[in-house]
Amino acid sequence: MKMSGINLLFLAVLSVFVSLLADAYDPNPLQDFCVAVNDSDAAVLVNGKICKDPKTVTADDFYHTGLNKPGEIISQYGSKVSLVFINQLAGLNTLGISLVRIDFAVGGVNPPHSHPHASEILLCTEGTLYAGFISSNPSNPGDKNRLFAKILNPGDVFVFPKGLIHFQYNLGNETAAAIASLNSQNPGVVTLSKSVFGSDPPVMPEALVKGFQLDIEVVRQLQSLTWIGNG
Repeated sequence: MKMSGINLLFLAVLSVFVSLLADAYDPNPLQDFCVAVNDSDAAVLVNGKICKDPKTVTADDFYHTGLNKPGEIISQYGSKVSLVFINQLAGLNTLGISLVRIDFAVGGVNPPHSHPHASEILLCTEGTLYAGFISSNPSNPGDKNRLFAKILNPGDVFVFPKGLIHFQYNLGNETAAAIASLNSQNPGVVTLSKSVFGSDPPVMPEALVKGFQLDIEVVRQLQSLTWIGNG
């Protein structure tokens, strides 16, 4: 059955109207801020956090101090990550940003990890860092993933794309430090070694033997270690 010109025009207008409805939302916050607060009586939740009454918000809700001081390095990695995420600075809620300071002992490493929710830009402020990230799998399974890495000195900047495995290593003869900014209030952190070999319950060793092409005793030994996240 042939459609008349009027019917075709009606369908065209309808399709435009439906597409406008589908896009009829604002992805950005429609308020100046939403300071997170632990108050079960509050009624408004944004990004999973309860909003503090705007009338009670103060400058302290947007203020954090202490990043001028090196973090205490106690981990086996020889590094300390000092976070300024939403749990440390409630005013970050809905703003889509966060900050970290990373301190490195000589030979210290911020081990391979990824941020599932954010890209990262890192500024080397002290020492010499070897920093890089690894691309996702190429379309040809036989091709190798690419490593993008640079040696950073104070004032140098490097970017880590969202979700990709990355790291920093202090290859100098003195301590090192860096400041990094991420485009999420809670970027998430997946530390590869901890996730794979330190999960609870543990991954079946036979699966890791096949997946990593390792001897089963090596896998069991790795799973027996105490793994921690970047921190």
